[in-house]
Amino acid sequence: MKSTLGILCAFWVFCVSSQAADRPNIIVFYTDDHGHGDLGVQGVVKDIRTPNVDALAASGARVLHGYSTAPQCVPSRGGLMTGKFQARFGLEDNGSSLEGFDKETTIAQRLQDAGYITAQFGKWHLGPTAEITRHGFKHVFAQNGDRPFSANIGLDGKDRPMSDLPNELYHIEGCSRAAASLIERYKDTPFFLYIAYRAPHVPLDAPKKYLDRFPGPMAERRRQALAMLSAVDDGVGLVMETLKKCHLTDKTLIFLIGDNGAPLKIHKADTPLKLNGWDGSLNEPLNGEKGMLAEGGMHVPFVVAWPGTIPGGQAYPHPVSALDVAATASALAGVSVKPGDLDGVNLVPYLKGEIKTAPHEALMWRWSAQSAIREGKWKLLRGGDREYLYDLDADLEEKHDLAAQYPEIAKRLRDRLQAWTMELQPPGLANGNMAQTWNEYFDYYLEGKPAAPLRDKFVDEEEDKPHAVAAPESDDAQGWQVRNGSLAVKDGALVLTGENKAKAPFLTRSKLDLPGPVGVTLRAKAKQGGKTTLAWRTDQQSDFTPENSVSFDWPTSGEWQEVRAELPLQGNLIHLRITPATDSSGLEVQSIELQGKNGKPQIWSFDLSR
Repeated sequence: MKSTLGILCAFWVFCVSSQAADRPNIIVFYTDDHGHGDLGVQGVVKDIRTPNVDALAASGARVLHGYSTAPQCVPSRGGLMTGKFQARFGLEDNGSSLEGFDKETTIAQRLQDAGYITAQFGKWHLGPTAEITRHGFKHVFAQNGDRPFSANIGLDGKDRPMSDLPNELYHIEGCSRAAASLIERYKDTPFFLYIAYRAPHVPLDAPKKYLDRFPGPMAERRRQALAMLSAVDDGVGLVMETLKKCHLTDKTLIFLIGDNGAPLKIHKADTPLKLNGWDGSLNEPLNGEKGMLAEGGMHVPFVVAWPGTIPGGQAYPHPVSALDVAATASALAGVSVKPGDLDGVNLVPYLKGEIKTAPHEALMWRWSAQSAIREGKWKLLRGGDREYLYDLDADLEEKHDLAAQYPEIAKRLRDRLQAWTMELQPPGLANGNMAQTWNEYFDYYLEGKPAAPLRDKFVDEEEDKPHAVAAPESDDAQGWQVRNGSLAVKDGALVLTGENKAKAPFLTRSKLDLPGPVGVTLRAKAKQGGKTTLAWRTDQQSDFTPENSVSFDWPTSGEWQEVRAELPLQGNLIHLRITPATDSSGLEVQSIELQGKNGKPQIWSFDLSR
């Protein structure tokens, strides 16, 4: 009996070991606001230097038509992590609720359940970083700037309690070092690493040693982008060197994908680095930029390598999607997936040449007021009431609209796109109206109209959001603006009125400078009570993130009330939003007071009689 039991145990260990050996490690490098042209292997621009990524592409496939799921950070990451188009669960844009995402199963959860070690590094942008482990990641090293960050491992890959970890290295270097350490720690166990570099997204913050690699006259924003991408390239090199050292090169499937195109703000102005604007990256030869479903907004760098399995030196010609990552990983890990759970396909048989046809009959997108479909060479692009048809085989730059010439093709694609959007939340070709910014982008890139002169709105911190552009500031509003609504000063109060039932209006004020923590005192009244949210950015942050917010219940009363809250921020507050409950249209604000640490309060009073 003992002998039989021993044989069975040995057989079980052998089977498990064989299964683990057959399943590759999976690494996803995810860059941020990285333009299509900015890889050396693309052969588009001459100033970029990415030898390690170029070598990675040479060992596998450079995908000529690789697409993100959205032209913006949060939804593209939601799609990548779930393998499901994000508007299926209500994650339309950066301002959307994360409730739907929180209920979805991520690829990390699927792989963790299949016995993989899972780890996240860098930018998360899908909720509080301290809660990343809820989404299937065993290890977290969420460094994406020059400030403390959530981590439950150190640079050495060793465990620590989940808490803020002071940065010891430049954030790109820190993520790369921690990832390399974890590879060495788990070299005998299948692992999934999601390395999401916050580069070259603003704030542009490359250290001197990387900047020095790019001497000579050029826009400083361009130098910063080149330097940050050079740091990314070093990180890819370190990870590849570590895989080689651990004899894992041919046992590891690697993706390198951009989250969306570069933000050019039309003018590519070399404005001071402290302002948000062009990130220095380039989308050439594509037309458009971040915030558009034109090619420049979501046709991104896309490399897939698995040495020894995927033949090297490929320039893969068929369109693929970031949604394919989850489907590919699930298939290789032997994960059982219910029909309809994933929108992508397993790319490996296609990249190995076992399947000659294109992986997708069509790719489709919806982002706010824009929607698009690509079917073979044809692409239909909609923005508000505008519609364009392009032959991407002949016109990848989207310069020649063929909708009038081929109305039957435009109608067929529109009908197919319309049917697909009926599966989304909410259904329809658009979710909202075209904001002024996007109309100006369409005018310039797709209509060929002259660009308006550069003005502050192109470096306005709000322009990373798909919200309607605020009404012009007035002296009475004292610099406060509104999004998704209208603002008036009446009877000694700011009166905020919503215009879209689906999106709450909010007050916003940029160009602040208050050391944290910051106390906020509001004197206001609302027709109805509900949750009010205060969200902020500091001088160390380029974007609003869900963890940088506090909420409180506004009392149900039509009387003037005073409410106090504290923003537990580090650094200096530079931008504040005040979002009342969706049904609190008609909010009236008499005064707003901000009290920074050890400083004089800033007070805006709209009731001059008080």
